[in-house]
Amino acid sequence: MRSLVLLLAVLALGGCMNVSDMAEGTRYQMSDAGLLDHSDSRRVNNLRIQPDSFIYIAQGAFSPPGYPNPRQNVVAEEAFNGFIEYFPMVRRARAPEGLDQAMAEARAAGAHYLLYTRFAKADDRIGNSDEWLDQEYVDRLGIDSGVIQIMLIETSTQYLIDTATIKSRGGLLTFHDNSPADLIGPPLQQYARSLIGISDQ
Repeated sequence: MRSLVLLLAVLALGGCMNVSDMAEGTRYQMSDAGLLDHSDSRRVNNLRIQPDSFIYIAQGAFSPPGYPNPRQNVVAEEAFNGFIEYFPMVRRARAPEGLDQAMAEARAAGAHYLLYTRFAKADDRIGNSDEWLDQEYVDRLGIDSGVIQIMLIETSTQYLIDTATIKSRGGLLTFHDNSPADLIGPPLQQYARSLIGISDQ
């Protein structure tokens, strides 16, 4: 009798939800439980901008503590990859640069907005045999994490349109061979979606 009730419950749920929704729900639950990569984004404003906006992306030269050798321009590169699907008019700086220089380049390019990013914090834990040979500290085994800070600035007025903080952490099933830089792509794409009002809920 119990198995019949369980089967009916599963069939009822299956009728209410398609396969992709069930898969996304499962992925979310596994991320929240710490098995898969997880991120938490906090925006100050929920303003939207037009999809035809021209956005110039740059990254500050700040090197996050706890992550000695990140790829030099990794946040700007990952932001560009996440934004290009939703904002066809997007360009990025070739190397990290200061805010004033980034603003000058954005204006010279004719951009409407400057997306200025920074890798504020990271913890690159041991996740493979090479990292173990480099560090050999048991307390360094574990899951990577990182914090990205974002400012969206209107170039014509230098008005700060939005700021956001993205906190990411790896998962127990995905930490092998990962680094903090591997965690930032999906939440940056999610931020791009939120700027044009596409909800992931």
